[in-house]
Formats: sequence, C-alpha cells, structure tokens
Amino acid sequence: MIEPSILKGFKDSLPKEEIAKKNIQRTLEDVFSSYGFVPIDTPVLEYENILLGKGGGETDKQIFHFEDNGKRKVAMRFDLTVPFARFLALHFSELAIPFKRYHIAKAFRGENPQKGRYREFIQCDFDIVGADNASSDFEILSLMNSSFSALGINGYTFCLAHRGLFNEFLSSLMLSDKATDILRSVDKMRKIGKEKVKQELEEITGSGEKTDKIISYISANENRSFTQTLDYISSLIGEKTESYERMMSIYSLLDKAGIKEHFVYDPSITRGLDYYTGIVYETFLSGIESIGSVCSGGRYNNLVSLYSKENLPGVGASIGLDRLVAALSEIGSPLVSNTSSADIVVFPKPGEEEKAQIAASELRSLGLRTDVYLRPEKKMKAQFEYAEKNSIPYALTFTEEGYALKNLATRESKSTLSLREVKELCL
Repeated sequence: MIEPSILKGFKDSLPKEEIAKKNIQRTLEDVFSSYGFVPIDTPVLEYENILLGKGGGETDKQIFHFEDNGKRKVAMRFDLTVPFARFLALHFSELAIPFKRYHIAKAFRGENPQKGRYREFIQCDFDIVGADNASSDFEILSLMNSSFSALGINGYTFCLAHRGLFNEFLSSLMLSDKATDILRSVDKMRKIGKEKVKQELEEITGSGEKTDKIISYISANENRSFTQTLDYISSLIGEKTESYERMMSIYSLLDKAGIKEHFVYDPSITRGLDYYTGIVYETFLSGIESIGSVCSGGRYNNLVSLYSKENLPGVGASIGLDRLVAALSEIGSPLVSNTSSADIVVFPKPGEEEKAQIAASELRSLGLRTDVYLRPEKKMKAQFEYAEKNSIPYALTFTEEGYALKNLATRESKSTLSLREVKELCL
C-alpha cells in the first residue's frame, strides 16, 4: 500500500473548512459585483519569464518553477497580480477600460508555513486598471471597507502609506540608490521589531544619522492623526509633493464617505513586492494583529508595461482567504462556525425511500437545504452521527399523521406537521 501523506505547507480542506471558505467567497463576490467588478481566471502555470523577477528577490526564491515535458521552463503563479498584468497585455482590445476585475483562485509560494499561511493558498483579488487618480484609489479602499463590513467584522484597521512619499523622502537623504533594500527592511518591522530594522538600516545606509531619520519617518504616525502624519512627513521631505496631495485627496473622500475611522496613515507600511509605485496598504483585525495582514495591496503603475506598450496604471488589493478563515475562527464569526451541509435531513425507514425523496424535493422548493440519509437500514445512532458530523440542526421523519421534526441539539420533537410548518420551524 502507498502511505497517504501530504507535502509540507499543503493541506486538505475538510467539508467544514471548505463550507466556511465558500461562505466567505460568496459574500465577497456579492460585494465585488455590487461595485461593478467582473470575474476573470488565469492559468496556474505560466512561462517562467512571465513570473520571475516581478515580485522581488525574496519572492523569486519562493516561486515553484520547473521544466515541463516539452522542455519548457514554467512556473506556478505566486500571486494573481502578475498573471493579471500578462492577461491585460493579451486581451486589452477585448476589455472595457477602466477595467474592474475580481479573481478568487489559488496561488503558490515555497515559504515557511505558519498559522493561516500555507504554500498553496487562496487569494481574493480586486483591481482597477486604466485609471490613475484619487478616485480609483479610493474606490478600492471603499470596496475593502464594504467587504469587511459585509463579513460582519467589527474591529478592523486599514493601514495606508504611499511608496512615492517614501521614495521622495529617501531622495531627500540621497538614498534613492538604496531604496529597494531600505523598503524591504522596513517591510519586516512587524516581524522582527524596530530595533532589528534599525540595525539593518545602519548596515544599508552606513549612517547612524540617516538611519535615525528613517526611523523617525516610519514612526511618524505615533500620537498623530492621519493628516498630522502626512503634514509631518511633508516637513521631513521639505515640501508638499504630488504624492502628499494624492493622499490628502484620498483622505477627503474617505471622510466624506463616512468611513475614515477605519483608516490610519502608517508610514512603516511599504509592502515587500517591487511592483508597487503609489499607495500601499495592509489590514489588521483588532485583538489578533499577530496573525498578520488579511488584506493587502496598492498601486502598480508600471507592471503591465513589462508585457505591453499600453499605458495601464493599476491599483488593487488581495484578501488572503486562508489567513482570513483562521482570523474569523478566532473571533467566532458565524461565517466559519455555521458550517452545516444542510438545514434539515430526512431520516426514512426501510421502504420509505421514495417518500423521503419526494418530501426532500418539496422542502427544497420551499427554500430549505435538504439532505436525505441514504442508508435507512442503519440504526438511529448512525443516522444521528451522520447529522452531527454534517452539523445539520434538524431531522425529519414520517408518521401516520404527517411529518415529525426533531431539533437535534435539544432532542425536542414536534409531530403531525405539514411541510410548510416544518419550514417555519427550521427558519
């Protein structure tokens, strides 16, 4: 016999986990559609040169790539954004621009597995391509807020920053040539802490004075509001730049939309991927910040130009579904705790199989998700175990007078019911 085993960083998804994921996906798809976003899909496999070098040095180390049977160098997508850029280059003439898409699919990275983080994972991406203005940046932020509100999450914070502002600040310190290394170091602050980041920055810059100024910049939001942080940053740069004005316009839109309380300006947010050029963001849930960001993204104005001559600036975000499921499990969200496979199960006795299927059809037409137990010869203990494992709350049986309904949690029963009465009791 072959011993059943699974690769490190990969996992099977049992029905309760998969139901939770589907609950979240359906909720998000409804929100995305309400903003006029449309679904797309792209292949898991791409040519190696499409993916390598697009996310940065660390990401390249995590890409699964190999030679296929045709001796072609191929790779598995590490996110959904880079394949999207390739998709745009191929299908530009077929799309309405600005193009608003969402894509819920698996991606793969060979990183160290941890809680809520696997080598195979589901991302829920939503992007706007073909517009570079405060309104498109705001729309993605608004969609993020609507998504988390629809998921029933109360405590969430969107931490925003702007790559352009950071680059302008580094330019004022004559550190533009070291910007990539500095950004990647700052991006690790939540993982390794401010002191270790400071040590890394001193090695990169070779200057304690410049390092102190960078630390002052990335800590600018401490005891400062959103706009106060932006004003302080502009004072460090020495002028109010176009990037500053963009962020102020975005804040004004957040304010007028009545959702500004969920957004903070956090200059330590840089995002590790190289393709970001403007606003960037990460999302943390109150009380479980240690699980990491559950929704991240930003503006990428040059990524599509790697594959096309068309000028297609983009902005988008990605929700990590597996990490979000882990987070919602910790806060007890009904989206992940209510994982019943059906609202009711019909338990027929031997000889009642036809009656069971007819009753189930009628219950489904009344709006109840209805299961039929297909082994009527089994004892009631086995039938109850079936319902319990599937988290089904009610069971229907037949009596001479009609139908009987049992609440499987309380074991309370009611008999002589019509199917409409069964429906009312189950809702």
